[in-house]
Amino acid sequence: MELSVSSHRLFNSSCSSSSSSSSLLFNSRITKVPLVSLINHHQHKLQLFNRLHHKLNTTTTASMETQSAIPHASHNGSSITGRIGEVKRVTNETNVHVKINLDGTGVAENNTGIPFLDHMLDQLASHGLFDVHVKATGDIHIDDHHTNEDVALAIGTALLQALGDRKGINRFGDFSAPLDEALIHVALDLSGRPHLNYDLQIPTQRVGTYDTQLVEHFFQSLANTSGMTLHIRQLAGKNSHHIIEATFKAFARALRQATEYDLRRGGSIPSSKGVLSRS
Repeated sequence: MELSVSSHRLFNSSCSSSSSSSSLLFNSRITKVPLVSLINHHQHKLQLFNRLHHKLNTTTTASMETQSAIPHASHNGSSITGRIGEVKRVTNETNVHVKINLDGTGVAENNTGIPFLDHMLDQLASHGLFDVHVKATGDIHIDDHHTNEDVALAIGTALLQALGDRKGINRFGDFSAPLDEALIHVALDLSGRPHLNYDLQIPTQRVGTYDTQLVEHFFQSLANTSGMTLHIRQLAGKNSHHIIEATFKAFARALRQATEYDLRRGGSIPSSKGVLSRS
């Protein structure tokens, strides 16, 4: 079967160099176009379209599967839900309640009865972008030792809960924080193996009412319960307040880095052993 194409076609062409236009009449003999050629042409176009459509669907599906394998914080209206740990620790010496959201926005609500410790916990929230809620009462009429220790133990346990099986996280964190003349370097590994290597030279015994010896004890207690390898180094510093505050800021940023998700890992555990757990 063949189709006949009209023997006369009228073409209008416009000349860009002038405003006039002319109509050209072309005479041609009748052209016979086989119907099968037209059908084959349209089938070829349809095949190309189907191939492109299939490729786009495959790419989109693979992208969605990769994203779904990686846990992440989700927005629900104005609230944010994420990896949350909550711990209540009650002893004859203290009563501590800690709640921490690793996927928070830096909200801090801390009342330990130790003003300087509250200030440091605010740094943890602000620079780690964690939501940190700590409420504690203790025998601070004796000294701050028990409250400082139990708050750190509870925070470490809350971190342990929030991290879960630690799938997909960066695992390692490394950060150096300056604060005026002070410069502190913190490196950490969420390995499941607790260890603290601490090297601060704090020149005074107290900042306000806070015993500066308690800084090391805080981080040792936190590392023990969270299963964290933690190295703290002082590279510079003379002011006790600056040294301690820079330490908490560097720790917050290193912990934030370690707990965030590695998109290339695709939700797998960042260990050649295939497991990260508190030993």
